[in-house]
Amino acid sequence: QVQLVESGGGLVQTGGSLRLSCAASGRTFSSRAMGWFRQAPGKEREFVVAVSRNNVATYGADSVKGRFIISRDNARNTVYLQMNSLKPEDTAVYYCAAAAAGWATSADEFDYWGQGTQVTVSS
Repeated sequence: QVQLVESGGGLVQTGGSLRLSCAASGRTFSSRAMGWFRQAPGKEREFVVAVSRNNVATYGADSVKGRFIISRDNARNTVYLQMNSLKPEDTAVYYCAAAAAGWATSADEFDYWGQGTQVTVSS
C-alpha cells in the first residue's frame, strides 16, 4: 500500500512559479515511476509529467514542456513538480500518482493516487 500526500499548491499570477511536493509512504517508492496529472473544472484528468523510478528518464506533455520539471528524491520518498512560467490554463487540481512499474506515462498504469492540490493561476 502506498499513500501519497501532495502539498505546495496555491494562487499565483501569470508568469509565476510554484513547486509541488508529493510525499509517499511505504518501502516501494524507489521501484515505482511517479507522475503528475491534473484536472481542470469541467475537463477530464490529463497527464502532465512522469519520472522513472531511478530519476533518469522524464516525459512531459507538450503543454508543459520547457516550463515544468519533475524530479524525485528516493531517500526522502518525495517527488517534486517545479512549475515555471505559469499560465491561466494551468489552473487545475494537481494529482500525484505512483505506478506499479519503473516507467509509466498512461493513467491506467498508475495504481495509487493522492488527494490532489489546487493550483490557480490568475491572469
